Amino acid sequence: MKKILLASVAIIGLSAIVPAQAADLAARPYTKAPAYMPAPIYNWTGFYIGGHVGGAFGGDDNVVAPNGTDGVFMGGVQVGYDTQFSPNWVFGLEANYSFLDTGSFFANRGLGSVTGRLGYTWGPALLYVKGGYGWADSRFTNGFTGSGGRDGYTVGGGLEYLFTQNWSGKIEYQYYDFGNVTYLTPTFVVGGFRNDEHTIKVGLNYRFNWGAPTAPLAPGY
Repeated sequence: MKKILLASVAIIGLSAIVPAQAADLAARPYTKAPAYMPAPIYNWTGFYIGGHVGGAFGGDDNVVAPNGTDGVFMGGVQVGYDTQFSPNWVFGLEANYSFLDTGSFFANRGLGSVTGRLGYTWGPALLYVKGGYGWADSRFTNGFTGSGGRDGYTVGGGLEYLFTQNWSGKIEYQYYDFGNVTYLTPTFVVGGFRNDEHTIKVGLNYRFNWGAPTAPLAPGY
């Protein structure tokens, strides 16, 4: 009888202690699920305008290149339009003009081009090739006065990167070829020299996004 009584007292005591201890436990904290962050959306479609600086280098047999094969400073502007016709492909048209810092009499004073370009994009980066019409300002005065100039072609390529949807930077190589040139003087004829230029430049573009779709595709979709 004593054992039964002691057991009953123990059970009653435990039943009183367990709820009290459970009440002393802190409530389980509520944690909010992390907010969903969609992948950044990049779209290259739209008009842009910008500027560039760099260097120009002539070929080994180029007498009209600034300072022969030594590089000279160049700077200019560009304007263009791109369209992103698939999640990873971009086609564009661009016109640019570069002034060359040269004091030589027989020299290209400036380089211009109108080119198409085709690029592959992933996220904010665009790797592209370009080519089209090239023009050399080989006149004897700087700027757009005087007479002269030569037609040719240009090819090149580069890498462009979107810092924001409105600003992009690029680094670019471009080659210009204007064929052979012949100079006439009062006493003799100088001919058979090539007029070509290699250029390397960095540029900054402001993108207006005119014509860009309201809901552009994210890369990979």
